[in-house]
Amino acid sequence: MRKIIHIDMDAFYASVEQRDNPALRGKPVAVGGTKARGVVAAASYEARQFGVYSAMPSSTALRKCPTLIMVPTRFEVYQQVSRQIREIFLRYTDLVEPLSLDEAYLDVTENKQNLKSAMFIAQRIKHEIYQETRLTASAGVSFNKFLAKVASGQNKPDGLTVVLPQDAEAFVEALPIEKFYGIGDVTAAKMKQLGIHFGADLKERTEVDLRRHFGKSGSYFFQIARAQDERPVEPNRIRKSIGSERTFQNDLETEEEMLPELCKLAGEVAYDLHRLEAAGKTVTLKLKYHDFTLNTRSKTFFSTIREEDMLLEIAAELLHTPHFPAKPIRLLGITVSTLTYGNHQSGQLSFPF
Repeated sequence: MRKIIHIDMDAFYASVEQRDNPALRGKPVAVGGTKARGVVAAASYEARQFGVYSAMPSSTALRKCPTLIMVPTRFEVYQQVSRQIREIFLRYTDLVEPLSLDEAYLDVTENKQNLKSAMFIAQRIKHEIYQETRLTASAGVSFNKFLAKVASGQNKPDGLTVVLPQDAEAFVEALPIEKFYGIGDVTAAKMKQLGIHFGADLKERTEVDLRRHFGKSGSYFFQIARAQDERPVEPNRIRKSIGSERTFQNDLETEEEMLPELCKLAGEVAYDLHRLEAAGKTVTLKLKYHDFTLNTRSKTFFSTIREEDMLLEIAAELLHTPHFPAKPIRLLGITVSTLTYGNHQSGQLSFPF
């Protein structure tokens, strides 16, 4: 049986800013965005008490917390700290799968320290992270990636949660459906309409039933409801595209309704590009109409793109190329592909081909 650890840094960007600037400690802080526009990249725990979270429009965050202190992102600093943390992981295992700058899976079934307890390894990693960076991390420990990922979020900040094999079934059955990794807000709302509120409710559904309602994702839901996840930790896994999309409760019909949503999506995609140290040359706008027909519009450039302003400008242009949508929109999405990884300097956009 495998021993998997999921490490998730606590409010990573905001915690780095509070560490480096004592004046921010104990105060509600949001990283990214401006008072006029943009998207929150990270929020301190003090800000979260007001309902401020990552991917929230800055204007909304300020309404929820008028005393919110907004600071610009310093991705070069976060990347340097992330490399420090990754070096700590590699002291224990080479099977490290980074999900972003602030979280990763580790397979410690066989480890460099010849330690038998994955919980003890997680404790040591958390301690070393704090000693060397003055930042806290939360850890989840279990026998598969799904359980480890969910467990790491159970006792934040600075938490450590272990899900043993004999406890896995009960752990999943008691889990609220919105806490399942891989189930987003829209899917969770649909599940609740079907009477699925907890893992136990999900487990009662057949795979055929779940596939009928949720497509191929239904098979994944069927498995995780039974605490099953055979995915290996993949240290060399490289994502081919990075994107974000949103389904709306009410269809959008005007540009005035669509542009604010594109702004949010561009901010989320730019945030993911930065935290994964990626940039791409192809931007795709995804449109799903009220009648569920799908349309995608793409543009490819010679130079790479990763900044929010550029993404929003391109998405807004694609919204009118070849023409503005003639039917109401129920879903919008922005995806960046043709990715490269490493340090990037954003420049002027080159002519598309």
